[in-house]
Amino acid sequence: RPMTAALALGAIGLVAGLLLVAAKRLLAGRENPLAVVDAVDALLPQSQCGQCGYAACRPYAQAVVDGERLDLCPPGGPETTARLQALLARESAGAELPAAQDLKARIDAADCVGCALCIDACPVDAIAGAPKRLHAVIDVHCTGCELCVAACPVQCIRMVEASETRTPVRWAQ
Repeated sequence: RPMTAALALGAIGLVAGLLLVAAKRLLAGRENPLAVVDAVDALLPQSQCGQCGYAACRPYAQAVVDGERLDLCPPGGPETTARLQALLARESAGAELPAAQDLKARIDAADCVGCALCIDACPVDAIAGAPKRLHAVIDVHCTGCELCVAACPVQCIRMVEASETRTPVRWAQ
């Protein structure tokens, strides 16, 4: 009888081992879905602007992994779309989006009351200033998300074409 118990335990161990090997082989080709979402999220510009229709970059990354279009991120532009296509080995489903306007926020100095609500609303810290002081937009960081426009209680922020933004002053040496 001790021999029968040993053989039974050995058989159970062998079957369990074979099941584990089979499960490992079945799951080996599958990627961790969270790792894929992390990789997609890492390619996005992290502006958290919502222009894609999602609240932030991470929810859009999850939607992309679930099958959403790859070309919905205006701040990322065509470069981000191409990187997403390469990562996921798929094309963006859907019609081509019209070329995005390159808009930048502009604050009217005469009307700005220095409330700093635009600074809090800007997801990319493209607005500089201090409470009760004039604020200014840092054009190179502005993604054109328009979140600052809605936050301004005195409507002193408007969106303008990037070509209308000021050119830097070059001082003679």
